[in-house]
Amino acid sequence: MPQVQHYDLLKEVENDQEIETELQEVLGGRDPEQVQDLYDETIKDYSVGAILTGMVINIGNDTVLVDIGYKSEGVISLMEFDNSGEIDIGDEIEVLLEAVEDDSGMVVLSKRKADRIRGWERIITEHKEGDKVVGNVLRKIKGGLLVDIGVPVFLPASQVSIRRTGDIGELIGQDIESKIIKIDESRRNIVISRRMLMEEEREVMKDKLLSQIEVDSLVTGLVKNITDFGAFVDLGGMDGLLHITDMSWGRISHPSELVKIDEKIEVLVLDIDREREKVSLGLKQKDPSPWIGADEKFSVSSKQKGEVVNLMSYGAFVKLEDGIEGLVHISEMSWTRRINHPSEVVQIGDEVEVIILNVNMEKQEISLGMKQVDSNPWETVGDKYTPGTKVSGQVRNIANYGAFIELEEGIDGLLHVSDISWTKKVNHPSELLKKGQEVECVVLSLDQERKRIALGMKQIEEDPWDGYIPQNYRVDQIVSGTVTKITNFGVFVELESGLEGLLHVSELADRKIENAEEVVKVGEQLDVKVIRVDTKDRKIGLSLRRFNDDTPYQPPTEPAGESDDIQDALSDDAQEAEEPEDAAEDAEEETPGMGAPDEE
Repeated sequence: MPQVQHYDLLKEVENDQEIETELQEVLGGRDPEQVQDLYDETIKDYSVGAILTGMVINIGNDTVLVDIGYKSEGVISLMEFDNSGEIDIGDEIEVLLEAVEDDSGMVVLSKRKADRIRGWERIITEHKEGDKVVGNVLRKIKGGLLVDIGVPVFLPASQVSIRRTGDIGELIGQDIESKIIKIDESRRNIVISRRMLMEEEREVMKDKLLSQIEVDSLVTGLVKNITDFGAFVDLGGMDGLLHITDMSWGRISHPSELVKIDEKIEVLVLDIDREREKVSLGLKQKDPSPWIGADEKFSVSSKQKGEVVNLMSYGAFVKLEDGIEGLVHISEMSWTRRINHPSEVVQIGDEVEVIILNVNMEKQEISLGMKQVDSNPWETVGDKYTPGTKVSGQVRNIANYGAFIELEEGIDGLLHVSDISWTKKVNHPSELLKKGQEVECVVLSLDQERKRIALGMKQIEEDPWDGYIPQNYRVDQIVSGTVTKITNFGVFVELESGLEGLLHVSELADRKIENAEEVVKVGEQLDVKVIRVDTKDRKIGLSLRRFNDDTPYQPPTEPAGESDDIQDALSDDAQEAEEPEDAAEDAEEETPGMGAPDEE
């Protein structure tokens, strides 16, 4: 038995040697430690987040199974493949390990995330800030666009274009060239700018344009912006300004009447400021100026027809033909009417006849007149309205100093308040006259040059102060009257219709009277004595305190004290309204028809 055991042990030793020999053959003569290193290299990192290489072993309706050498297969959503038809069983792909086991015990993988990481690594390896890249616009996100340049990157809305576009979403699906302006490796974030690249390209184009463009040359560009004062035209590298005044020889209210955004137009270069990089453009200058020969076509004193195209406070602009307008100043609209605004006479769109008054070719201005189409009615008034002529007319307007009487269309005369009545004190014309009332007057004076006619209504009748009043009202005569007005200086007493006398406060009683209302009341009937009849000043002085005094009244030889007050009251307190000449001056300011002064 012992021999048998020894034999078996020897046999085992021999077998171990055989095994060792076989192992060395397999290892190729390598050291066991080297073999351990090789073995370690074959062990994969199966930690979450690791990128592994796997083989597609099955393609289902929704998922793809991938063998990554783990104890169980990994699963990937089929949606992570851009085109499921491009993958086949047996294909090797890189995947990201998202979870070792899910609820079903499957390994969860992501091809898309692995591609992004590899793309990011490639991008930061191959590119740096400032490099040009080409990418496809994926979608619109908050603040800008998402662009695929191998990895999704951010294009801010402010960096999409040089000019703000209406909708940046219009670029979705397009391949665009941009410039990397920021790489954030820690956050794996890249920001690109299409605008910066466009500006650089535009700067090159601008330098080229400025070196080639010349004044008076024709250029073609796109209308990129429209303002109230003009339009900016992209000439390729820079914008030129097409001012509204250089768009048309005729009148336009806004540039949008002639040009539209993105419209291609041909313009003339008017001026170039190479230092400030500014170009002025013209559209109307492509055609000859309509002002050429305008002084011959629109000669002074010739009659023309035109259309009212604009109204200003100082006059109306009339288009004589396209590109030719003239101004009818407000003072040239009517011979007789004072016009406050042209709209009182004409409206935009009206066709009017005008007379050419002046043509200034240097300033390209034409002065027009409308009133000159008809004869000046004031040239013939001298034959119709000589002083002393009786006329009739209608009260057209009333002022505090008088009334304006329309004698014929466009011809007014002034009836001053002092010329309304011989006897009645008229404080305001409205006491006796109303607008629209027909009245008879006498022409007192005519100033043809100043276009003024003075009228009198009281002059229709004989002046009662020349005979009737001094004959019927004598000093010391007792008369009856009605108190019509009480003032601080005395009382006015109506003796008959239209005739008043003044009862001075000093003539009310023998004692000093502070207030006339202590003695008399308005409407009270009084018997008074006449103490003064002044035909020159047209005044009658009365006395109540002398009513029972039979002594003939003797006016003081030297005015003093109370007597002096009487004289002042009779002469000053019941003074007339302003003189006709003064009223005529005021009439120029308040009421038309008396001849408006020529306006400059």
